[in-house]
Amino acid sequence: MFESIIFKYLATLIISMIPIIELRGAIPIAVFTFHLSYIEAFIISLIGNIIPIYFIVKYIRPLFDFFGRWKPFRIIIDYATKRATNKIENDKKLQNFTALGLFLFVAIPIPGTGAWVGSLIANFLGLPVKKAFPPLALGVLAAGIIILSATAAANGGFNYLFQHI
Repeated sequence: MFESIIFKYLATLIISMIPIIELRGAIPIAVFTFHLSYIEAFIISLIGNIIPIYFIVKYIRPLFDFFGRWKPFRIIIDYATKRATNKIENDKKLQNFTALGLFLFVAIPIPGTGAWVGSLIANFLGLPVKKAFPPLALGVLAAGIIILSATAAANGGFNYLFQHI
């Protein structure tokens, strides 16, 4: 079962959709564990990481409303929403550079800066999907290229190391 190419593709796709892990973990897992080619790992992970963006930006608000019925969640949601909204409303530069900020935030492949958090930020800022999706998707693409390069470098580095021991 684990040798099936369909299993490897689906597992890579699902891993890339998981918050925090996203394509930052899916690409190395696909290459090192599932032995997919770099291109296969990149494309499948990219698709999987981009899929949740639309749904988070468009539909996370009803979840906030649902969980907002309980005080602990409401306090956190209200605080984060007000802070993000006030910041963007009071700063014209941020209004002009929101797309660039979202792109850079998602493109830098460190924990906590992926498509999920970027999409939540876009939702907090009240950005429509049409304005939020392109910079978020391009950020995922840039992060994917960085992670793919690092994975290839690590793979080459490991191969060199093991051949010369």
